[in-house]
Amino acid sequence: MSDVSGRFVVAAAVVAVSLAMAAAAAAAHDYGEALSKSLLYFEAQRSGRLPYNQRVRWRGHSGLTDGLEQGVDLVGGYYDAGDHVKFGLPMAFTVTMLSWSVLEYGEEIAAAGELGHALHAIKWGTDYFIKAHTHPNVLWTQRPEDMTTSRHAYKVDAENPGSEVAAETAAAMAAASILFEFGDKYRGRYDESVEVVKNYYPSSSGYKDELLWAALWLHRATGRREYLDYAVDNADDFGGTGWAVSEFSWDIKYAGLQVLASKLLVEEKHLSSQQREVLEKYRSKAEYYVCSCMGRNPGGAAHNAGRTPAGLLFIRPWNNLQYVSNAAFLLTVYSDVLSSLSLPLLCPDPDAAADEAAPAAADAGEVLEFARSQADYILGTNPMATSYLVGYGEAYPRRVHHRAASSASYARDRDFIGCLQGFDSWYSAAAENPHDLVGAVVGGPNGNDVFTDHRGAYMQTEACTYNTAPMVGVFSRLMELERRRRGEDAPPSSTSPVAEDDL
Repeated sequence: MSDVSGRFVVAAAVVAVSLAMAAAAAAAHDYGEALSKSLLYFEAQRSGRLPYNQRVRWRGHSGLTDGLEQGVDLVGGYYDAGDHVKFGLPMAFTVTMLSWSVLEYGEEIAAAGELGHALHAIKWGTDYFIKAHTHPNVLWTQRPEDMTTSRHAYKVDAENPGSEVAAETAAAMAAASILFEFGDKYRGRYDESVEVVKNYYPSSSGYKDELLWAALWLHRATGRREYLDYAVDNADDFGGTGWAVSEFSWDIKYAGLQVLASKLLVEEKHLSSQQREVLEKYRSKAEYYVCSCMGRNPGGAAHNAGRTPAGLLFIRPWNNLQYVSNAAFLLTVYSDVLSSLSLPLLCPDPDAAADEAAPAAADAGEVLEFARSQADYILGTNPMATSYLVGYGEAYPRRVHHRAASSASYARDRDFIGCLQGFDSWYSAAAENPHDLVGAVVGGPNGNDVFTDHRGAYMQTEACTYNTAPMVGVFSRLMELERRRRGEDAPPSSTSPVAEDDL
């Protein structure tokens, strides 16, 4: 056997083993369990007076005087991460993504017996947004975290506009099925009106992406043509058909709104030629994002998202899995778009001649499989053999950067724990957290696939609501995929009807 032949045989054997391992790992994951635990996490993030059917029993009531200083009722909502802050923008994005997950894959969620929990998670957020919208042109958006001092709240209004948070809240309310006119009429960056938020959630993309995002969601919720016209008429000026991006997050919505606009080519039956032309431009930018995630764009690293050696998308060291979970969701949805349109994914070369057709880069199935690979990495198919979804599998983060999970439950220890005592006795301790933050997707490994399970490594061990929210949809779609691969019919819903009184 020649050296060339020998190397070919060895390489083929390595590939075969890798494929076999990947197939075995994929088959081993229980997406139904991952879905159930994901929804449980949102109960651990609740602020306010907890309901009688609260399942996370180590959490207690909190923030019961929120808004009192300003004479408004702002009790409720979600803490964004491991602290005690309720930030309006990421909270609204979380609810939007939860709602989108249910809208796309509600049948599978219902079949898993989790529809009631999903709807409760959404309503916990929307109930708070209704409270926060105290007047036609007022929206309360953010508060500081120290639970032993004043819980001062911040708002945006006509004099101090905040289009990003107003429009995202409109998107959340529309996706869950009133604020859009306010965000559009009084335009301005919310981090300029509420300057304290710049230290935590600054707006890098501005507010125009949120306005397009909200308009598309309001069109989907109401069917009213003026919202579609808004998204079409402002597509160029607001960057919707101009921005080609490699990330999707609570801040930068362009990829999400481009995928959402693409769905109209499937779902909207009465489009004018101009509307269809603009929506196709949206779709071309959606394809750039999908191609970037899959590493298929011509032009190398400048036009494709980064990867770790093991293949995880890697955008930034701080809380990288938020970008991974959002990418997995958008690619999952876009694979369905391609399937419905019977089209392949195209990743054209920008330097190619205008009349040169781009070759097919992938089909719908390949796009979905890439999304699955990212979900499986989160669930433990990675070099650390660690699940980054807390509570799933045998190995998962035990020292999550989270104040409530890392300290004694109030139900068991009523002694006051101040900041210094909490830092010395709990945060700095090497012991595992007394409570698992089940369902939380933590920040994840570094660019070399290495994870440090330590509270002080907050870039890796802190979890956020917007990390887990899109995985609700991804896990639901993968449940359906596995069922079809086994040749099984759609299962009957195993959830009881959701009583109106329970919502």
